[in-house]
Amino acid sequence: MSASACHGFVLHRHDYRDTSLLVELFCVGRGRLPAVARGARRARAGGRAALLQPFQPLWLELGGRGEVRTLTRVEAVDRPYALAGRALLCGFYVNELLLRLLGREDPHDALLDDYQVALAALAAGDDLEPVLRRFELRLLDALGYGLALDVETATGRPVRATADYVFEPEQGLRAATVTDDPRLCCRGATLQALAADAAPTDAERAREARALLRAMLAPHLGERPLRTRALFQQWYGGRERSPPH
Repeated sequence: MSASACHGFVLHRHDYRDTSLLVELFCVGRGRLPAVARGARRARAGGRAALLQPFQPLWLELGGRGEVRTLTRVEAVDRPYALAGRALLCGFYVNELLLRLLGREDPHDALLDDYQVALAALAAGDDLEPVLRRFELRLLDALGYGLALDVETATGRPVRATADYVFEPEQGLRAATVTDDPRLCCRGATLQALAADAAPTDAERAREARALLRAMLAPHLGERPLRTRALFQQWYGGRERSPPH
């Protein structure tokens, strides 16, 4: 049996057998991978179950060669990112995106840095939607699905701030026509802001940015709904018109 160590995070965990945990990790140099923490739920396990929580920076030692590694050691390397309320659900949303879109053992260290930046911003109470839009764009770029948002895809013409545009999967951005559904249109100023890493915060432009990123992510997420969107509606009901993701 070989062992290796890495810095990483738990994206998801669930009970495994009587006393163990099965965890999905996102690690430096390793990407996403599953591991089993044997006996972690035993009283004498030294608090491993309490450490193996989402948003806790960890130092992990992994053994084994199979698809599911064995977690042999775990230590906290910093305080957990303290997320609560809507920010907590947004953190779970980011984790769900990584679980759904990252391949197994495909390293994405720059994206792991972006992930920590997003968690820090959520914990600091920053406006949720710009944090999520920036991370979604970086995730798409990391996976090779990114898109230049300041030019029309087919023509290369620069996006005009006062014009409307439509995103079409596998085709990219094009100028809107009178037959397009206005709800699917995005103002050029919104696209320019996203391209400049300055996600819009006013209500209408934020709605456009949210709809655009949903459309860009949808082909890669498939038809299965995101659990975190359903959770948001369950927790907040009709108090908010739509979740921030």
